[in-house]
Amino acid sequence: MALPDVSQFRLTVLNPGGRDPEQHFPDGAGETAQVHQPTNFHAYAACTRGSFQRHVKHAIGEVTPVLLLLRGDFIASERALVALQKEKRAVAVSLKETGLHQIADQLRDPSRLGRFVRIIRQADGCIAPTPEAADLYRAIPGRPDRVAFIPTPYPFDDPRWDFSRPIDERSGILIGTREWDVPSRNHAGALFVARELSETTGEPVTVFNFDRRKGARLLAEIGFASEKLRVLDQKLAYPDYLRELARHKIVLQLDTSFVPGQVAGDALLCRVPCAGGNGAIDRLAFPESCGFACSIDDIGKAALRMLTDRAHYQERVANMEGVASQRLSFEVVAQELQAFFGGSISIAAL
Repeated sequence: MALPDVSQFRLTVLNPGGRDPEQHFPDGAGETAQVHQPTNFHAYAACTRGSFQRHVKHAIGEVTPVLLLLRGDFIASERALVALQKEKRAVAVSLKETGLHQIADQLRDPSRLGRFVRIIRQADGCIAPTPEAADLYRAIPGRPDRVAFIPTPYPFDDPRWDFSRPIDERSGILIGTREWDVPSRNHAGALFVARELSETTGEPVTVFNFDRRKGARLLAEIGFASEKLRVLDQKLAYPDYLRELARHKIVLQLDTSFVPGQVAGDALLCRVPCAGGNGAIDRLAFPESCGFACSIDDIGKAALRMLTDRAHYQERVANMEGVASQRLSFEVVAQELQAFFGGSISIAAL
């Protein structure tokens, strides 16, 4: 069955009471310098040329279907759902934070859990950026029939967002994680694997350190050769971060959080392969090198092969481009969103 024309479909993403300001995406992904990049939940709005809102009345004024984000104690989200449905808007809901550790943390309070269950049952549907979040919604008794995993898209199909560099201009390993304090990120483990790969191949390693002296002391304990470790301690604007990522041969992480997968999505925009990580985009775009159901040794071997086998590396780059075009592009995900709200086409599961 042919996918529907999305030229007239618009989606409003509402984060009630959130900090991100109102943002419209009349030009899809738009130019690279924006208030908020068209990634994560903003990408659902951007791929449909819709808008991202924080005020309920503005979302109502858009006269479009709404994806309502559930955040905080869910009180504002529940009120927003009531107001939107009173105005006859079609409303799907999604937790704003969907890593498994984040879901567990949000739902450990009885009042918040009860409010969450009420919202899921009352909504017209549930959209999940990870298969695991979709499974959670499906497990709730009385939830709506319409539940779908739809990955957050990346503007891979927009030339303005092509940050790739020629393969001959790439060198080194970028560590994709930054958080020492989130156990499921396994940041220290990724650094140890990177050090071993650097010693074997001679490739330099780049890591971000926003923890200042504490982070510097932790890095010192990993034992990198000084000339092989490059530390960046300043946050970069998103386009500048992508340009930095694009300089590298691979991105390495050992994240086991089952997140949507922004690290892998960023790598896609640079056409840089990613090793490790079990996020949704990791599994879709990098099935041969992601960390899903793999040991640390397996991930290290996959990374080593990409660093040392040029033909294999080129094959991995070509494969990611094919997957992104078929499953993660703005055009494809916009069609899936319209199908979800229109109910005419089933959404493929991961």
